[in-house]
Amino acid sequence: MGKRKQLSAEKRKEALKTQYFAKLNDVPSSPRKMRLVCDMIRGMEVNRALGTLKFSTKAAAADVEKLLRSAIANWEQKNERKAETGELFVSKIYVDGGATLKRMRPAPQGRGYRIRKRSNHVTLFVDTKSTNENQD
Repeated sequence: MGKRKQLSAEKRKEALKTQYFAKLNDVPSSPRKMRLVCDMIRGMEVNRALGTLKFSTKAAAADVEKLLRSAIANWEQKNERKAETGELFVSKIYVDGGATLKRMRPAPQGRGYRIRKRSNHVTLFVDTKSTNENQD
């Protein structure tokens, strides 16, 4: 690795130490379906987001709920205190495409149809209202 690339990687790692996030890799659902769920909670206060995810009928909501609980726990661990009601909110959440498994399905007349089993990676950042206002 070149020196310039190494320095930028170290800066990025240092910046992540001051942020509170959780990642979920290789979720076996398509990124498009996961984005529908993530768009519902973007910018919400965490308790309201947990309620929204709990009563959502989407299958991906269970994975995002678990991820949100993990991000809250990471925030509590770094700050050494419990999160109060209305303090934390989902500052950023994004979904990236993961590896695609390519499979074949038998089709009529000796053909084979391609099946793409998609996966995704979800990254969720939580933050406090006061921290976000100071950055603006």
